[in-house]
Amino acid sequence: MADSLLTFDVSDRIATITLQRPEKLNALNDAVMEALAAAITEARERADVGAVLLTGAGRAFVAGADISELVDQSAAEGKARAERGQRTFRLFETSPKPTLAAVNGFALGGGCELAMACHVRIASESAKFGQPEVKLGIVPGYGGTQRLPRLVGKGRALQLLLGGEPIDAQEAWRIGLVNRVVPAGELITVSRALLASMIQHGPLALAHCIEAVDRGLDMPLDDAIALEAGYFGLLSATNDTVEGMRAFLEKRAPKFTGT
Repeated sequence: MADSLLTFDVSDRIATITLQRPEKLNALNDAVMEALAAAITEARERADVGAVLLTGAGRAFVAGADISELVDQSAAEGKARAERGQRTFRLFETSPKPTLAAVNGFALGGGCELAMACHVRIASESAKFGQPEVKLGIVPGYGGTQRLPRLVGKGRALQLLLGGEPIDAQEAWRIGLVNRVVPAGELITVSRALLASMIQHGPLALAHCIEAVDRGLDMPLDDAIALEAGYFGLLSATNDTVEGMRAFLEKRAPKFTGT
């Protein structure tokens, strides 16, 4: 893993991925995208990791893509770059383990798209969000036109996409783009506490909740609730479900094993 581009630390079953290009406001170039893909893949595969916290060093989460790599790209190169980025961001979105973006500063362009690919977003009071791609004569390439309306609705999404102007953390919370806004000094503590509360629960239940939401959003309601019923039935036959229900009845903490 490219230590100069990001760090990867595991503590108390939470993997913290910190982007480390503060002098470039953690802008996403090809090397950073490769490092991100490797980091989230490792987190998904490691048995000692139950959740992922993603943040940035310095005064930015991610201030966008590295424009110096985009300025001379051809149509084919642009499409290929977008598809690579989309695959990387989907690794966060489809992770069976909860992923949380702790947005410490600017989350613009690709940075906003990366935050939206995580399951939960906690923002510091100084965070800024936006999709300014139209100012460069281009559209978002890493899922912004699709995730943003799913999170905040079509009208609000189009206002942000077509206007290109950033919004502050409180406005992001008001429209549903982030889950919570906290003082900068509390960002990591609050984010870790939220993930710690999640990973106390059954890992199979967490994974299937994530998959049910991810798959069900694009299905007709009847198909989506049928998917949910299937997962409900599947989990009913697991050791974790038996343990969870017995623990509830016996008024004790469950001991989940992921089986």
